[in-house]
Amino acid sequence: MKTDELDYKLPSELIAQEPAAVRSESRLLVLDRSTGGLTDSRFSRLGEFLRAGDCLVLNDTKVLPARFFARRRSGGKLEGLFLRQTTPPGAWEVMLKGARKVKPAESIAIEDRRQRDFCTAKVLEKKPDGVCLLKIETQADAEAILGQVGFPPLPPYIHRDHDLARAESDLRRYQTVYARCPGAVAAPTAGLHFTDELMGQLKAAGIGFAYVTLHVGAGTFKPIATEQVEDHEIHREWYRLDAANAEAISGAKARGGRIVAVGTTVTRVLETVAQDGPLAACEGTTNLFITPGYEFRIVDAMVTNFHLPRSTLLALVGAFAGLERMLAAYRHAIAQRYRFYSYGDAVLIA
Repeated sequence: MKTDELDYKLPSELIAQEPAAVRSESRLLVLDRSTGGLTDSRFSRLGEFLRAGDCLVLNDTKVLPARFFARRRSGGKLEGLFLRQTTPPGAWEVMLKGARKVKPAESIAIEDRRQRDFCTAKVLEKKPDGVCLLKIETQADAEAILGQVGFPPLPPYIHRDHDLARAESDLRRYQTVYARCPGAVAAPTAGLHFTDELMGQLKAAGIGFAYVTLHVGAGTFKPIATEQVEDHEIHREWYRLDAANAEAISGAKARGGRIVAVGTTVTRVLETVAQDGPLAACEGTTNLFITPGYEFRIVDAMVTNFHLPRSTLLALVGAFAGLERMLAAYRHAIAQRYRFYSYGDAVLIA
């Protein structure tokens, strides 16, 4: 399909810069994918659109404070995004703004959140697309270091400066309440709307819960730049499904409950695992690219946020709901002044 088919116009003021005051009070647009019918609601009323026996599947990845700042010896400012630890020990793969200026073997100073020198790093290698390999010259592991120097890795359409108070707030809110497995550099945003109270209410109503882990990578924000959607090379991300959760999901399905994927990350994990038959414990990496025409094997309903135009995520939800119905829902949301993207409102496709 043509990438232009995934385009739409969004007024910039509808890009949410702050989360809802209360997570579950974000708005919820309910899309009936069999009829195209739309219902305006609130996320706190999600249970009204579910039924006993349904199983919500959540991504329990935990977002690292992966954004950091550094300084060259010349005084030039750098901004980095931690991607992963790699070899040799103590090496980080990072996206570095201003990477074209740095040189192999150059040492840079990594700053803490108060803009004080924390440690030095040596540039081991420069890779394409602004990616560099840094050797961090301290013994602490990446999670501990980022805990001292890192800021929330908010997407570029959420505008933040070097503000400590805002950073502390974002560290709490750009994280699901059930996050427990550190490793993501972007949030599974469909889950940001849940509160402990809402989850308790849903459990009391007979809604099941299961968990997968997928560490969301920076590639999730990469737009489709090719003319044909299918020519785009999607990013690869690590996932895990354990035996207990595989059994919980399979059992709910066998009893006639719907499998409700909370987010595109969960959808990609479940559909990846289901390609090999019945769900079973496994882990690995996935670059499953779901586009219109894909036949879903296990996911029956989906909670998701509103996605960027020309994105792999919009292609996925278009495959699930039908692209024309999905884009009609987006036009409705724009007319009704819903808030879009990571800190924005939610959609239930059922």
